[in-house]
Amino acid sequence: MLHLEKIQEAKKRIEGVVAQTPLAYAPYFSEITGINIYLKKENLQITGAFKIRGAYNKIASLTQEEREYGVVAASAGNHAQGVALSANLFDIKAVIIMPESTPLTKINGVKHYGAEVILAGSNYDEAYEYALQYGKENNLTFVHPFEDEDVIAGQGTIGLEILDKCQELDAVIVPIGGGGLIAGISTAIKETNPDVKVIGVSASGAPAFKESYENKKPIDSTSVRTIADGIAVRDTSPITLEYALKNVDKVLSVDDEEIASAILYLLEKQKLVVEGAGAVGVAALLHHKLDELKGKNVAVVLSGGNMDVTLLSVIIEKGLLKSHRKMKVTVTLVDKPGSLMRFTEILQELNANIVHIAYDRTSTSLDYGDANVTVHMETKGKEHQDEIHAALKKEGYLRD
Repeated sequence: MLHLEKIQEAKKRIEGVVAQTPLAYAPYFSEITGINIYLKKENLQITGAFKIRGAYNKIASLTQEEREYGVVAASAGNHAQGVALSANLFDIKAVIIMPESTPLTKINGVKHYGAEVILAGSNYDEAYEYALQYGKENNLTFVHPFEDEDVIAGQGTIGLEILDKCQELDAVIVPIGGGGLIAGISTAIKETNPDVKVIGVSASGAPAFKESYENKKPIDSTSVRTIADGIAVRDTSPITLEYALKNVDKVLSVDDEEIASAILYLLEKQKLVVEGAGAVGVAALLHHKLDELKGKNVAVVLSGGNMDVTLLSVIIEKGLLKSHRKMKVTVTLVDKPGSLMRFTEILQELNANIVHIAYDRTSTSLDYGDANVTVHMETKGKEHQDEIHAALKKEGYLRD
């Protein structure tokens, strides 16, 4: 198994190429949780995620002959960019196999670093199988996203950086997908200071690693569904599981609602764009799943920030509704001049800011001469929304 010396070698190897990201104290977050929280901001890494560490360390460790042939990888996300950039820095050929459904923005992001992109398979697993075969046929070295000692060592450099900046550390919280990140960090932490707890957090929609950890044997999932696509791994790696069983103190999971609230919290309160996979540790803390850490010094790894903006907009919209800063009301009006004006005047008097109105007079559920009006408005919290509901009931627009 990997040992500390190899991670220390990786730290020297990536120096000057990979950013040593900030480990920053989060005062407000610490106050509301009662835990002294330090955020390790890998979302600010040069490719937007930690994957560049392992990819660069692997490619830097290749023999001259291997470099002459080049490398191949399978990925639709952060690993693809890490491999592409690392290969570009060494001026060697890189082929990235991506599923056919990969968005154009991700394809272009990989091509930007000079890699060749081949679309193959309907999902990651099919792209992975194609990449293995393509690598054999073309003598390319396969760069695995987590089942590789050099890759794991590169990811482990995060653990060394955390320990360098926070000598009084009590625990570190790490996202878990395939397990390469927590394998590297846990090795670095435990071999430096065994008293520091290592806690892994997975997505409940990708339960394989958590179930495998609890049962102490690899268990694969039949399907995966989570907004945290960076840790949406179906099958458990026996290799990374072995590291977890040796070095990880606890593994827990968070659901998509909790992940979404953590993404919104980080955006609004910490001014950080963090993807779902990177936000799972924050989600666990926000939802009081680690209250045993109260009063302790805890580092939380924000593993990446390559967030799909379409998903982000949905998370923001839902978050505004849940926090009572937006609301939707549908009322039935008599379809005649002045009806809509009176309704909107009431909302104006209540300082509700209308952002969208839909007017429907053709629904089959309506009586002739009536119209349904749906109003989306910005509000100032639950008390404000209760005031709006009460006023509309008083005027006869809403019923109990």
